[in-house]
Amino acid sequence: MSEAIHSYSGFQGKKAVILGSGLGSLPDQFENKTIIPYEKVPGYPKPSVKGHSGEFVVGTLNGEEILAAKGRFHYYEGFDFPEITLPIRLLHELGISFVIITNSAGSLRKDYHPGTLMAMNGHLDCTFIEGPELPTINKKPRFYNSEILALAKKCSLETGVQIKEGVYCWTLGPAYETPDEVKFIQNLGGDAVGMSTVPEIQMAGKLGISSLGISCLTNYASGITKNPLSHDEVIETADKVKNQFSKLVAKILIEADTN
Repeated sequence: MSEAIHSYSGFQGKKAVILGSGLGSLPDQFENKTIIPYEKVPGYPKPSVKGHSGEFVVGTLNGEEILAAKGRFHYYEGFDFPEITLPIRLLHELGISFVIITNSAGSLRKDYHPGTLMAMNGHLDCTFIEGPELPTINKKPRFYNSEILALAKKCSLETGVQIKEGVYCWTLGPAYETPDEVKFIQNLGGDAVGMSTVPEIQMAGKLGISSLGISCLTNYASGITKNPLSHDEVIETADKVKNQFSKLVAKILIEADTN
């Protein structure tokens, strides 16, 4: 697969970004762009969820090569763990040393209103795939590097795009959580909830790739307000904040040190 990326684009960069639901606007800022649809990469799956276009974009930001993956794979789509972590393993094959992993998520806090950008400083695995034990917050340094979180704050100040920090909670989906499930996750210490990202963060840590998780909080989780939840709302909110999101993520990518 890495050979296909090289043959289409000649990519030799060290930085990448995975763009979640409705967050695919960042490559609009790239110069010297090459677009590679996922289907042109042998053995690479194609996502089926709205807001995931399913293509790589290679280009430059401030003269530096960046690889963007527009769209990911979710466990609820029928993909297994080797498939949902395939993007990270591909990045490792390409020699990537830093990746920003983004998602759209539901806010579990009233003060983290829709449109808030949240840097992940920990995660909870609320899938119960590995057993019935209650999940505990994972903030291991290999997943959540304090220097990278400090960089995100610095770039936030320099761009004027506010970013919060919080614990992201991974659930299986595809159905949204019930109000009772939301209360349960809040009591465990969660700040945002979504259906992806944690396996990618864990695989990046395992392979020695530095990573930063950023959630765009597109709605309040079920029961926090009386408004019904919908994927259309996720896409609409992500679209409203796409310029701010892209401005911040681009700045972090440019400033990140891969030496």
